Amino acid sequence: MPVKLGLIGAGGIANFHAEIASKVGLKIVAVCDIDEKRANSLVDTYQGAIATTNVDELLANSNVQAVAITTPNATHKPLAIAALEAGKDVLVEKPMAINSAEADELVEAAKNSKQILQIGFVCRYAPASIAAKKYVDSGMLGKIYHVKANLNRRRGIPGLGRWFTNKSQSGGGVLMDLGVHLLDLALHITGHPKPERVSASCTSTFGSPISSYCYNEMWAGPPNAKGVFDVEDAVTALLRFHGGMTLELNTSWAAEIPSGVIKDGLLLLGDKGGCFFDLWANELTLAHEIQGQLVETKQQFPSDDAWEASWKRQYEVFLDNITKRKAPTASVEDGRAVQLLLDALYASSEQGCEIAVG
Repeated sequence: MPVKLGLIGAGGIANFHAEIASKVGLKIVAVCDIDEKRANSLVDTYQGAIATTNVDELLANSNVQAVAITTPNATHKPLAIAALEAGKDVLVEKPMAINSAEADELVEAAKNSKQILQIGFVCRYAPASIAAKKYVDSGMLGKIYHVKANLNRRRGIPGLGRWFTNKSQSGGGVLMDLGVHLLDLALHITGHPKPERVSASCTSTFGSPISSYCYNEMWAGPPNAKGVFDVEDAVTALLRFHGGMTLELNTSWAAEIPSGVIKDGLLLLGDKGGCFFDLWANELTLAHEIQGQLVETKQQFPSDDAWEASWKRQYEVFLDNITKRKAPTASVEDGRAVQLLLDALYASSEQGCEIAVG
């Protein structure tokens, strides 16, 4: 019998969750959203599924074995705790909370529960990310001493004036949206070194006034001219770790960067070799040595859509964890480690200086 999944949240990303979950073998049986029309629209795609605007009703449904939480960031922690307490396995979108105090509450709830709690760090499952981690784990690159992580959009502020850009609902801007992925991926690939100090600058340049923002397309839109934009749209940071590794983080929702000047992705530099990969590309480039010669090679991946492949792998892992009762790799502890860095980066930017983590 397929594992039966309920969705909490029926916004744009929820449709993709439902589509991919169905492809890997889960059965969509219920959808909850405060917008009844939106919940019904998603349910119509899945025969036999029911819609509700009451999250308690969904969690009380014995037919629901697991839930995916795809709501605004500020609701992740309370909904995940409620789902765990209701006996449901949980996949919660990143970030799992909006600060480390909330993250601690969720860590405690997970410890007191027998349920699976997996964090939606989908970038871990991209083909290039998986390959890069294998190279690092094998020792081929030697000791990793520096990581450059870039993810920039030219005019890509999501849902300007809606929850993404309202700090009370999102907890922050591009750092909470894109930076989270880069931080987790860098930690995951390099073996979770202990962070010591961070220095960050968070800036807000392009979203105010909302009515004059120029863009080609908008995820989670359209813009709400009467809404709020009180978060950062760009972050530059340097993080220092125990053992000497450093991480340079650059991410933006909106930056006038000419096409092709700065590549999005991760550059891993080790004392025996280095590699670069775009998260959603189908190749990884290596710089290393063979028999005393400096060489550069590329590893090609199947030409399938890397974005969809990573989502499928995330749900395959979630399903495997549920059916075999295995502890998730994208764990609540991993989510807390990222949350501590987020808190430190925001604090560093506010104070205008480098600060210690924790």
